[in-house]
Amino acid sequence: MKSSLAQFVEIMQNVGLNDLVIQSFSTYYYQILEGFTGKISENEIEPPDETNIINYDNLQIPASSQLEKLAVIKLNGGLGTSMGLKKAKTLLKVKGDLNFLDIIARQILYIRGKSGKDIPLLLMHSFNTQTDSLSYLRKYSQLPLPYLPLDFVQNKFPKIRKDDLSPLQNENDNLNWNPPGHGEIYSALASSGVLDKLLELGFEYAFISNSDNLGAVVDEKIFNYFAESKAPFLMEVCRRTEVDKKGGHLAQTKGGQLLLRETAQCPDDEIEFFHDVNRYSYFNTNNLWVNLKALKQKLFETNNLLPLQFILNEKEVDGIKVFQLESAMGAAISVFKGSQAVVVHRDRFAPVKKTTDLLAIWSDAYQLTDEYKIVLNNGMKKPPKIDLNDRYYKTIEQLREHFKEGIPSLKKCRSLTVQGNVYFGKNVEIIGDVIINGNYRLENKKLRNIKI
Repeated sequence: MKSSLAQFVEIMQNVGLNDLVIQSFSTYYYQILEGFTGKISENEIEPPDETNIINYDNLQIPASSQLEKLAVIKLNGGLGTSMGLKKAKTLLKVKGDLNFLDIIARQILYIRGKSGKDIPLLLMHSFNTQTDSLSYLRKYSQLPLPYLPLDFVQNKFPKIRKDDLSPLQNENDNLNWNPPGHGEIYSALASSGVLDKLLELGFEYAFISNSDNLGAVVDEKIFNYFAESKAPFLMEVCRRTEVDKKGGHLAQTKGGQLLLRETAQCPDDEIEFFHDVNRYSYFNTNNLWVNLKALKQKLFETNNLLPLQFILNEKEVDGIKVFQLESAMGAAISVFKGSQAVVVHRDRFAPVKKTTDLLAIWSDAYQLTDEYKIVLNNGMKKPPKIDLNDRYYKTIEQLREHFKEGIPSLKKCRSLTVQGNVYFGKNVEIIGDVIINGNYRLENKKLRNIKI
């Protein structure tokens, strides 16, 4: 197929993208022209060897702290479009009057106060979320540290038409671009100068996680192990259940190098292996620990372009099928020799991707601790499984409308399925497994193991 790379380069130069971003896109584009699909086949991988897996319960509480060498980085580029949002998802209220950014800021301020160490917070924004987020965070005047920015910005890639691999040219220019996935964080750290500044100031390690995962707080047991192990890269993983089978899983090459495979990277005829939670037993929480000196060295070796496996994400814009070139930051586990994974408890993974996740966080199934960590209510071993009919509950506005008078108690709930158009009032308690098929207004009700 004819190459349109020159046209892509011109478009990217016209909007002021730097040479590193253009080079990154060009590298991936050449691979597409050569027939690479980004797929990772079963004949290339196998389940991870247990020698590469560490159990959190075997880690020791450190006798001394090295927190003065740690920086915390949060990915804050998401809009939550799947929930009908048009601003940064982290502006959503999740517990009382506190939104994600409130809780993240307070997590950092808490650990600074407890440890006496100036641990920096850095946010990686997309071109969609920076202005709103920074404006909101002005209320936390003590959050920024001298000599370090509070954020850096992720770049953008042009969308590629699927039919002829040319640039998408929609009248609405915003639709012609997509964030290149959170795997771009490593290049963005380098091109923004933030990586060099961190190293210059004596920071040697970074804890990176998604801003919508409020369970991802600094854990000194993990950090101490990571620092003492001299490993270049550590991924937090959880054991997969049937609920997690569609998410990215941990695997390794035939040579024993750990890697991450996302759903979009699995060949269609091998999806049954991908979904086999007994074969691939661990999923990536996207809580990552990175040795910054090792990252600097690897970026030097690769001209600031880590060789991450790309993801070719198929989308549709105004009836035109397009490819979005993306990469996952967890894919860096395959780049660093000696990388490891640690199996953590489920309380370190509480992301909000859909309105069902948000409802669980809103409810008493989760509590906000004094350390500003979201944890399951006492006695709960796993979160309730919630299934809401998209027709009535897909967007945040629909969710607010149906639960504006009260959030049901879910601390004793195993599963809640709502197929009907149900409005919830005050004092509703869901116990065990409950299925609601009809259209109701519920108030002062205790529903226990029932189908109505």
